[in-house]
Amino acid sequence: MIQTPYYLIDKTKLLRNMEKIAYLREKSGAKALLALKCFATWGVFDFMRDYMDGTTSSSLNEVRLGHERFGKETHAYSVAYADYEIDEVVSHADKIIFNTIGQLQRFEKQSAGIIRGLRLNPGVSSSSFDLADPARPFSRLGEWDLAQVEPVMDLISGFMIHNNCENKDFGLFDKMLGDIEEKFGPLLKKAEWVSLGGGIHFTGEDYPIDRFAERLKRFAGAYGVQVYLEPGEASITKSTTLEVTVLDKLYNGKDLVVVDSSIEAHMLDLLIYRESAKVSPNQGPHRYMVCGKSCLAGDIFGEFDFPDELKVGDRISIQDAAGYTMVKKNWFNGVKMPAIAIRELDGSIRTVREFSYADYEQSLS
Repeated sequence: MIQTPYYLIDKTKLLRNMEKIAYLREKSGAKALLALKCFATWGVFDFMRDYMDGTTSSSLNEVRLGHERFGKETHAYSVAYADYEIDEVVSHADKIIFNTIGQLQRFEKQSAGIIRGLRLNPGVSSSSFDLADPARPFSRLGEWDLAQVEPVMDLISGFMIHNNCENKDFGLFDKMLGDIEEKFGPLLKKAEWVSLGGGIHFTGEDYPIDRFAERLKRFAGAYGVQVYLEPGEASITKSTTLEVTVLDKLYNGKDLVVVDSSIEAHMLDLLIYRESAKVSPNQGPHRYMVCGKSCLAGDIFGEFDFPDELKVGDRISIQDAAGYTMVKKNWFNGVKMPAIAIRELDGSIRTVREFSYADYEQSLS
């Protein structure tokens, strides 16, 4: 057995998402780019490559990783590029999307050799978290004013509009796309391509994917554009677990277990958004609070029900541990970094990366 903690990517589960993405591409004509800000574990890029059109990025490191490890179409986006990095960004990208008109004009000469776009902010989003809401008041994410964008249309050929966040509601997506058309219609008619970003949970169970495909196709036809999607979580949802082991038990008004992992170090998004981890099936007569081993008092995965009493040495599988998780893992408290393993389609498991003290030491100075 592999020593815990480790992330386990199950290709059979990943394949379900890939097949839905491939189906949507075929039915809608839209292209799908993996959002590396959500998932960048390149050990499965060769598998995902057959079902997706390329990658999109949020930094120089991500655009280089997408270009070198995934290949195919490579989109570069960043909230702001620095002078010292822009030339390298351009060298790895097929398209570069600027966040503001100021950045577009500043790097007009350096980016002249590739396709350029601009981010638009329609002022509406599906986010229920202010922290993640791109349309929050005073947002820095994209241009709002059609009148200011019109004069720079000769510098760009398309737009990126990212305003969905964990959106499982097709009706809400449809409504917000209508808002985008109403606000930016004159600009869209001059574009050649439009990326509608990520955050659309179209690979989830019961999502009306055929209606979604029809809406995308209708949008593309109305404006004569190539539509792009940037699925992050939708690409890898429910494909990966974090495997941990019980190290200790105690009772302090509740039954607690301490595992060899840490929510702050290994599933940081749950802590940021004050959400509980997931354990399946989460049923049974024995309820435990599962706690991490770091010194942070709130290092708690959540409370879960188990069919049997937990013992030191028992293993627990924390579900949905891929999106915005592996990309955010850190060395807080020097807690052992989870290895990365892959379960192949034939059921065999292989470890593709382990982390050592040297990795911890070299991450510092």
